[in-house]
Amino acid sequence: STMPFSEAEVQSARGAWEKIYVDAEDNGTAVLVRMFTEHPDTKSYFTHFKGMDSAEEMKQSDQVRGHGKRVFTAINDMVQHLDNTEAFLGILNPLGQKHATQLKVDPKNFRIICDIILQMMEEKFGGDCKASFEKVTNEICTHLNNVYKEAGW
Repeated sequence: STMPFSEAEVQSARGAWEKIYVDAEDNGTAVLVRMFTEHPDTKSYFTHFKGMDSAEEMKQSDQVRGHGKRVFTAINDMVQHLDNTEAFLGILNPLGQKHATQLKVDPKNFRIICDIILQMMEEKFGGDCKASFEKVTNEICTHLNNVYKEAGW
């Protein structure tokens, strides 16, 4: 089955993502640091850096950097499959299940991360870049919320 993206939308979303994914570790880290700084409660899920208060300290942390890179890698895998629902959900579903059942992460945090990514795209590359990627983030968050519902969240 196909995703609700036209071929043109897939191409422009991939083009937008490519720009930020080139520096996956740095940009992934920056997204998390911004989330932890603006929404300090989100730090509670990460035992390693719960106690870190300074953005500088977080930026240097191997755990923050590692997780930032993992987040960006997962999104990248999804972006490669915007034209194939089965493959897209094959990446997203297990990830959602793990966060819902094992990690017990509030699903609103996915929206927060997506919004920060969109903000960063706009700051670095302008409004068109952000606009090209908005539908992707909505798709990701919608499907994650479905996984959470099924998991009885």
